[in-house]
Amino acid sequence: MTKKNAVVDKEFCVACGACTKVCPKNAISVFCGKYAVTAENLCIGCGICEKICPAGVIDIMEARTL
Repeated sequence: MTKKNAVVDKEFCVACGACTKVCPKNAISVFCGKYAVTAENLCIGCGICEKICPAGVIDIMEARTL
């Protein structure tokens, strides 16, 4: 099974913090009040943040491989 992570489009994120409140793993934070960022090592790709985002700027995508 491929790991998935939440990916935020930082250009259009409104930094409302809705995603940070619903993340069951506390994997999302708002960077300097500007946009949300995901801690890929904590994110489980559940999609809750994607559904709650009022700006629609979070997508669940296949995790990057190093």
